Amino acid sequence: MDANDSAPRVVVGVDGSPSSYAALRWAARHATLIGGVVDAVGAWEPPSHFGWSAPVVDTAFDRELAERRFADELHTVLGEDCRAEIRQTMVMGDPSDVLLDAARGAELLVVGSHGHGGFTRALLGSVSTHCAQHAACPVVIVRAR
Repeated sequence: MDANDSAPRVVVGVDGSPSSYAALRWAARHATLIGGVVDAVGAWEPPSHFGWSAPVVDTAFDRELAERRFADELHTVLGEDCRAEIRQTMVMGDPSDVLLDAARGAELLVVGSHGHGGFTRALLGSVSTHCAQHAACPVVIVRAR
């Protein structure tokens, strides 16, 4: 059993947006303060999810590429000075569902806010709003500066 299996988990959604980078930095600082670990979660959906008709590709290759890019992205955002343990996970699926699933048993779920308001949010939905309404743990929503 890993020593960090009992450490508090701080789950954070990272989607490449400035607000998700702010959420990642916030989660790393918070995890350091509570002696926890950060589970950085990225969600991806195949082109067919959006109604695209594309030739069949090797999904393992796409996943490997996505995981490498995700690791590079996390390292770029957090830099060399990050003191928190960061574990990364890429999961195929709807971002809201993926994050809610990952947050089961977590101390905290941290998500960025893209700042969609009013009618736009009503039309498009919002991962942060959905997570705040349905998560089994506390949720922190971070805005980019």
